[in-house]
Amino acid sequence: MQQQGKKPVWKAALGKYKYVLLVIAAGVVLLLWPSAADRAAGEEETAGQAAAQAADAMQSMKEEMEEILGKMEGVGQVQVMLTVDRGAETVLAEDSSLSYSGATAAPDDYSRSTETVVLSGSDGGVVVTQEVWPCYRGALVVCEGGGDPAVQLSVIQAVSALTGLGSDKISVVKWQG
Repeated sequence: MQQQGKKPVWKAALGKYKYVLLVIAAGVVLLLWPSAADRAAGEEETAGQAAAQAADAMQSMKEEMEEILGKMEGVGQVQVMLTVDRGAETVLAEDSSLSYSGATAAPDDYSRSTETVVLSGSDGGVVVTQEVWPCYRGALVVCEGGGDPAVQLSVIQAVSALTGLGSDKISVVKWQG
Protein backbone atom coordinates (compact mmCIF):
# COMPACT_ATOMS: atom_id res chain seq x y z
CA MET A 1 0.00 0.00 0.00
CA GLN A 2 0.95 3.58 -0.52
CA GLN A 3 1.69 6.02 2.17
CA GLN A 4 0.05 9.39 2.28
CA GLY A 5 2.14 12.06 0.49
CA LYS A 6 4.23 9.70 -1.66
CA LYS A 7 3.73 9.49 -5.42
CA PRO A 8 3.54 6.17 -7.20
CA VAL A 9 6.78 5.12 -8.87
CA TRP A 10 5.49 5.54 -12.42
CA LYS A 11 4.29 9.10 -11.74
CA ALA A 12 7.67 9.99 -10.30
CA ALA A 13 9.43 8.57 -13.38
CA LEU A 14 6.99 10.41 -15.68
CA GLY A 15 7.67 13.67 -13.89
CA LYS A 16 11.42 13.16 -14.08
CA TYR A 17 11.54 12.16 -17.78
CA LYS A 18 8.58 14.12 -19.18
CA TYR A 19 10.74 16.33 -21.44
CA VAL A 20 12.63 13.35 -22.84
CA LEU A 21 9.33 11.60 -23.60
CA LEU A 22 7.98 14.79 -25.20
CA VAL A 23 11.04 15.04 -27.50
CA ILE A 24 10.69 11.36 -28.48
CA ALA A 25 6.98 11.82 -29.25
CA ALA A 26 7.77 14.91 -31.39
CA GLY A 27 10.45 12.93 -33.26
CA VAL A 28 8.01 10.11 -34.04
CA VAL A 29 5.43 12.60 -35.32
CA LEU A 30 8.03 14.28 -37.57
CA LEU A 31 9.17 10.93 -38.96
CA LEU A 32 5.61 10.02 -39.88
CA TRP A 33 4.85 13.45 -41.39
CA PRO A 34 4.93 13.43 -45.23
CA SER A 35 7.96 15.35 -46.41
CA ALA A 36 8.38 17.81 -49.28
CA ALA A 37 10.68 15.28 -50.98
CA ASP A 38 7.85 12.73 -50.99
CA ARG A 39 5.52 15.30 -52.54
CA ALA A 40 8.14 16.33 -55.11
CA ALA A 41 8.71 12.68 -56.06
CA GLY A 42 4.96 12.24 -56.49
CA GLU A 43 4.76 15.39 -58.62
CA GLU A 44 7.65 14.23 -60.84
CA GLU A 45 6.00 10.84 -61.27
CA THR A 46 2.69 12.50 -62.17
CA ALA A 47 4.41 14.87 -64.62
CA GLY A 48 6.19 11.88 -66.21
CA GLN A 49 2.89 10.06 -66.51
CA ALA A 50 1.31 13.14 -68.11
CA ALA A 51 4.15 13.36 -70.66
CA ALA A 52 3.81 9.67 -71.47
CA GLN A 53 0.05 10.05 -71.89
CA ALA A 54 0.60 13.02 -74.21
CA ALA A 55 3.04 11.01 -76.35
CA ASP A 56 0.57 8.12 -76.45
CA ALA A 57 -2.22 10.51 -77.48
CA MET A 58 -0.11 11.89 -80.34
CA GLN A 59 0.79 8.39 -81.54
CA SER A 60 -2.84 7.33 -81.29
CA MET A 61 -3.96 10.35 -83.32
CA LYS A 62 -1.37 9.61 -86.01
CA GLU A 63 -2.52 5.98 -86.24
CA GLU A 64 -6.19 6.97 -86.38
CA MET A 65 -5.41 9.54 -89.07
CA GLU A 66 -3.58 6.92 -91.16
CA GLU A 67 -6.51 4.51 -90.78
CA ILE A 68 -9.12 7.12 -91.80
CA LEU A 69 -7.07 8.53 -94.69
CA GLY A 70 -6.49 4.98 -95.96
CA LYS A 71 -10.26 4.52 -96.25
CA MET A 72 -10.67 7.61 -98.45
CA GLU A 73 -11.22 7.02 -102.16
CA GLY A 74 -8.01 6.94 -104.20
CA VAL A 75 -5.63 7.26 -101.26
CA GLY A 76 -4.58 3.62 -100.86
CA GLN A 77 -1.70 2.78 -98.56
CA VAL A 78 -0.76 5.78 -96.40
CA GLN A 79 1.79 6.91 -93.86
CA VAL A 80 1.61 10.18 -91.88
CA MET A 81 4.32 12.17 -90.13
CA LEU A 82 3.37 15.07 -87.83
CA THR A 83 5.80 17.60 -86.41
CA VAL A 84 4.96 19.76 -83.42
CA ASP A 85 5.93 23.26 -82.27
CA ARG A 86 4.82 22.53 -78.75
CA GLY A 87 3.90 19.17 -77.33
CA ALA A 88 0.89 18.38 -75.20
CA GLU A 89 1.00 19.98 -71.79
CA THR A 90 -0.80 19.45 -68.49
CA VAL A 91 -1.15 22.47 -66.20
CA LEU A 92 -1.38 21.59 -62.51
CA ALA A 93 -3.04 23.65 -59.77
CA GLU A 94 -0.59 25.54 -57.59
CA ASP A 95 -0.87 27.23 -54.22
CA SER A 96 1.25 30.35 -54.01
CA SER A 97 2.08 32.62 -51.11
CA LEU A 98 3.83 35.95 -50.84
CA SER A 99 5.59 37.15 -47.72
CA TYR A 100 7.28 40.47 -47.18
CA SER A 101 8.96 42.48 -44.46
CA GLY A 102 8.77 46.19 -43.87
CA ALA A 103 6.03 48.60 -44.86
CA THR A 104 3.21 47.33 -47.07
CA ALA A 105 3.59 50.20 -49.55
CA ALA A 106 7.36 49.73 -49.95
CA PRO A 107 8.51 46.37 -48.57
CA ASP A 108 12.17 45.89 -47.69
CA ASP A 109 12.24 42.29 -48.81
CA TYR A 110 9.73 39.84 -50.19
CA SER A 111 9.62 36.22 -51.25
CA ARG A 112 7.15 34.18 -53.26
CA SER A 113 6.69 30.46 -52.99
CA THR A 114 4.53 28.09 -55.01
CA GLU A 115 3.63 24.53 -54.30
CA THR A 116 1.69 22.06 -56.45
CA VAL A 117 -1.67 21.16 -54.95
CA VAL A 118 -1.68 17.50 -53.93
CA LEU A 119 -4.90 15.74 -52.97
CA SER A 120 -4.91 14.06 -49.61
CA GLY A 121 -5.93 10.44 -49.47
CA SER A 122 -4.62 7.10 -50.56
CA ASP A 123 -3.84 8.05 -54.18
CA GLY A 124 -2.34 11.50 -53.46
CA GLY A 125 -3.06 12.74 -56.98
CA VAL A 126 -2.66 16.27 -58.26
CA VAL A 127 -5.30 18.73 -59.47
CA VAL A 128 -5.19 19.32 -63.23
CA THR A 129 -6.47 22.78 -64.17
CA GLN A 130 -5.87 22.66 -67.91
CA GLU A 131 -4.77 20.28 -70.64
CA VAL A 132 -3.16 21.90 -73.68
CA TRP A 133 -3.10 19.85 -76.86
CA PRO A 134 -0.06 19.90 -79.12
CA CYS A 135 0.47 22.75 -81.58
CA TYR A 136 1.38 21.16 -84.90
CA ARG A 137 4.08 22.62 -87.15
CA GLY A 138 3.50 20.55 -90.26
CA ALA A 139 2.37 17.26 -91.76
CA LEU A 140 3.72 14.97 -94.43
CA VAL A 141 1.38 12.40 -95.96
CA VAL A 142 2.81 9.72 -98.23
CA CYS A 143 0.14 7.72 -100.05
CA GLU A 144 -0.31 5.62 -103.17
CA GLY A 145 -2.73 8.13 -104.68
CA GLY A 146 -0.53 11.12 -103.83
CA GLY A 147 0.14 11.88 -107.49
CA ASP A 148 -3.53 12.67 -108.22
CA PRO A 149 -4.42 16.36 -107.55
CA ALA A 150 -7.99 15.45 -106.45
CA VAL A 151 -6.63 12.99 -103.88
CA GLN A 152 -4.06 15.55 -102.70
CA LEU A 153 -6.80 18.13 -102.17
CA SER A 154 -9.04 15.78 -100.22
CA VAL A 155 -6.13 14.57 -98.05
CA ILE A 156 -4.99 18.16 -97.36
CA GLN A 157 -8.54 19.13 -96.36
CA ALA A 158 -8.87 16.12 -94.06
CA VAL A 159 -5.49 16.64 -92.37
CA SER A 160 -6.21 20.36 -92.00
CA ALA A 161 -9.54 19.62 -90.33
CA LEU A 162 -7.93 17.15 -87.89
CA THR A 163 -4.83 19.16 -86.97
CA GLY A 164 -5.76 22.80 -87.54
CA LEU A 165 -2.86 23.24 -89.95
CA GLY A 166 -3.16 25.45 -93.01
CA SER A 167 -2.83 23.89 -96.44
CA ASP A 168 0.64 25.44 -96.83
CA LYS A 169 1.87 23.31 -93.89
CA ILE A 170 0.65 19.98 -95.30
CA SER A 171 2.51 18.07 -97.98
CA VAL A 172 1.00 15.11 -99.84
CA VAL A 173 3.33 13.01 -102.00
CA LYS A 174 3.04 9.79 -104.01
CA TRP A 175 4.08 6.50 -102.42
CA GLN A 176 7.16 5.05 -104.13
CA GLY A 177 6.21 1.70 -105.45
